[in-house]
Amino acid sequence: MKRDPRLILVMRHAKAEQLGPTDLERELSPRGREDSAATGRWLAEQQITPDHVLVSAAVRTRQTWESVADAAGWSMEPTYDQGLYAAGPDTAFDLMRETPDEAGTLLVIGHNPTIAVLAQLMDDGEGDEVAGEAMTSGYPTSAVAVFEYDGDWSELDPASARLTAFHTPR
Repeated sequence: MKRDPRLILVMRHAKAEQLGPTDLERELSPRGREDSAATGRWLAEQQITPDHVLVSAAVRTRQTWESVADAAGWSMEPTYDQGLYAAGPDTAFDLMRETPDEAGTLLVIGHNPTIAVLAQLMDDGEGDEVAGEAMTSGYPTSAVAVFEYDGDWSELDPASARLTAFHTPR
């Protein structure tokens, strides 16, 4: 039985304040709150709702998730992962491979440069060309790439997903 493609949403956290007690504790700026809410509204307009959410444990990524979820009308509990804070692309792939089998849509919220590199690595090059050009020309805060993926989560590898959209709130 063929199932519908899974969706993977790869999002960079929203704009944060420049200073905080530590980098891990930096909070969102007012612009970051506005932009992340705009991304949440866009995802809701696309009728995209994640089943599983993986968020870096940093304050700014947690706040990005809260803003996106509030604006989109979502109420699920995310998985906050300390490892995603400092993860490189290989570690991010490993964390994504742990997504529960029953999940159809995964949202990952993390940090650059990892998020931009992860999205570029995932792209099989056969998706939306305009979205691909936008994604590779810059991955600003609150941007999200949307991919379709036909495999099992445990088999997610580079060049295994089709880019279908790339959204920036500005």
